[in-house]
Amino acid sequence: MRRRRRSLRPLLILLLPLLLVAGIWLGGHPETLPEPVRDTLVADTEGKVYEEALDTLARDYYRPVDRERLLNTSLEEAVRSLNDRFSHYFPPRDFESFQEATEGRFEGVGMTVEEVPRGLRVLTVYDGSPADRGGLRPGDIITHVNGRSIAGASSEESTTRIKGPAGSEVQLTVRSKGRTRELTLERAQVEIPVVKGELVEGMAHVRLTSFTSGAGDEVGGAVKRLLGRGADGVVLDLRDNGGGLLNEAVAVASVFIPDGKVVSTRGRSRPERVYEATGGAIDTDVPVAVLVNDRSASASEIVAGALQDRDRAELVGTRTFGKGVFQEIEPLQNGGALDITVGEYLLPSGRNLGGEGASRGSGLTPDVRAEDDPKTPRDEALAAAVREVE
Repeated sequence: MRRRRRSLRPLLILLLPLLLVAGIWLGGHPETLPEPVRDTLVADTEGKVYEEALDTLARDYYRPVDRERLLNTSLEEAVRSLNDRFSHYFPPRDFESFQEATEGRFEGVGMTVEEVPRGLRVLTVYDGSPADRGGLRPGDIITHVNGRSIAGASSEESTTRIKGPAGSEVQLTVRSKGRTRELTLERAQVEIPVVKGELVEGMAHVRLTSFTSGAGDEVGGAVKRLLGRGADGVVLDLRDNGGGLLNEAVAVASVFIPDGKVVSTRGRSRPERVYEATGGAIDTDVPVAVLVNDRSASASEIVAGALQDRDRAELVGTRTFGKGVFQEIEPLQNGGALDITVGEYLLPSGRNLGGEGASRGSGLTPDVRAEDDPKTPRDEALAAAVREVE
């Protein structure tokens, strides 16, 4: 005999309202759910609250507000709350400028700077650049960009405000010798002279200003060219070089170290990674000195520290900056990006140059202390480095 199949439809009709009510109640009381289920169902609660807050401000605030500006400001403040001087948020336009700068070409005014409490101190002004034509000189302090204070902002944040399309203008407030003046500069396409090589007293003096894309190849080419012209030793000048790309630091170190470890990195969400010399180094019998100062940081310290740890070079100059952490760029859907600290790097000996967390650390101690006297035409630090490789 066949058993008669009972219809489930009436039962489903009764259960659906009950399931709907239960779902609504649980949505408002997620703490009653088991942890795995709660994490799955309400993982985006924070995101929804944030979107709700932005929508409310855009809709109900008594004056019109720019929703995109609210988003950018909130992300900037979120990163600033980390109290990490090396981490920051790039709004979409600033991120585009940053990418251009790391390629070695950018539209700006043609200078290098360092971060100071009041804004930016000018270090170098490139000949014929808008900064040069406008009268900016090393030692000048830039306090405002387009009327907006840059005090307390990172050098990356401040410089991206200065950069922009060629032909456009930027207003700078400059403090110099107790006087404040306003400058209007027209931005232009600027070619950054990354590497400069020359013979000094029979030695190769190779100066690297930034670890931008291709820096390793340029340093290697300059070193080998000068050795081919009869140089007996090499002075690698990393003074005022604040760093740049990690892979270029490994490439520069590989010009002098034939094999083995250059640096290793590790982070909470990043497995340890060891970077080794990539080959093609010059003869290890060629003496090498590395010139550094207190503005030699990050990638500069990786190269200088690796050569010091591997007994490949003498360090000449003053104690370096002391940056023992590294950052990664993580693009966002809005066209901006987070440039945040994700780990620390360790030199071949296992030492780290940073302080606690993202603070400034002890840096590298030079083997030979030397410092240039800006009041004299002679570069005393360079002369000391040349003596080390004679």
